[in-house]
Amino acid sequence: MLAGILLVLVAGSLAFCVLAVVAAMRYRAVRPAPLEPGQARSAAAISVLKPLSGAEEGLEENLCSFFEQKYPDYEILFAVRSPQDPATPIVKRLQARYAAVPSELIVTGEPPYANAKVYSLERMLAAARHPLVVMADSDTRVTPKMLATLAAEFRNEKIGLVTCPYRAVPGASVWSTLEAVGLNTEFAGGVLVARMLEGMKFALGPVIAARRAALESIGGMDALKDYLAEDYVLGKRVAQRGFGVILSSYVIEHRIGAEGFVANVRHQLRWNRSTRRSRPWGYVGQLFTHPLPLALLLWAARPQWWPVVPLAAAFRAAAGWVTAMHALDDPLIRRLWWVGPIQDLASFLMWLAGFFGNTILWRGRKYALLRDGRFEPVG
Repeated sequence: MLAGILLVLVAGSLAFCVLAVVAAMRYRAVRPAPLEPGQARSAAAISVLKPLSGAEEGLEENLCSFFEQKYPDYEILFAVRSPQDPATPIVKRLQARYAAVPSELIVTGEPPYANAKVYSLERMLAAARHPLVVMADSDTRVTPKMLATLAAEFRNEKIGLVTCPYRAVPGASVWSTLEAVGLNTEFAGGVLVARMLEGMKFALGPVIAARRAALESIGGMDALKDYLAEDYVLGKRVAQRGFGVILSSYVIEHRIGAEGFVANVRHQLRWNRSTRRSRPWGYVGQLFTHPLPLALLLWAARPQWWPVVPLAAAFRAAAGWVTAMHALDDPLIRRLWWVGPIQDLASFLMWLAGFFGNTILWRGRKYALLRDGRFEPVG
């Protein structure tokens, strides 16, 4: 019976690999027409919101990429908790260098609720002047055409939110490299399959663009303050209000840094436990994104079925290659394609670990995860 169950699971995971290939091909087939010069001049003005905390590796280069947008009317708002935040002098240096770009640095003080990022966004949104808002994490890097691409996608008046897929760029760490391979193959494949099968009913955290009217329809940032996966909740609620939610054609760079083993494990546990609480059945369904571990378990149960292992490895490699290369244009996979099987096994173990425990460590503090995806400080 066990072998039969495993065989069904392997078959399901191979089917998922096929779906990931098809989903990646369909994603690349949709591209908005670029804005003509006249359209660009009349396009909606944009406020870029950048919550900051500390001077992480590459922060200045990341922020520079937002100051260098080829877009006629935009502003950038930054938020730090304290004037002593190490990011403050970097922002001020860039404000002096790019004086022609309207920008403002807001000191928020300590957040009154658990999600400090949401509090920073709330403060910046209150000061923002424009009808389109782009919320971008500090570890994102973009090219000068990003805002113009997003503006082109908002020409459809029914669209309320656009969320950007991302290409993870690791730091000088084996563990961050493994994580980047997983994000650019397994995670991205899951996003593209969900988009193809049911449409976008969620958002991805690093860069989210939204109409102010869509944000107001869900109660603003106050509606997100108690949730750890505020990006997922934001996309879900905007879709529930009847606004269109789409996956942008623009792929950003997500610079994930060079965490060591312990920090990386904690980070991935936080991610997995948060996902399990936010969308429990979706988390269970992630089992099908791990064909190689399932095939190895089947081989252990029925040694004569060993051919299923290379078959699963081939399907996983094909799905990962098409997702990373065709959809994300990822140079990392071109060099490290052989890391895929290692990452698949590591990711499977982290997925299993995500079923246990209801607490996380985030920025040095311990939080309890509640059943509905909210979280609160412990102690």
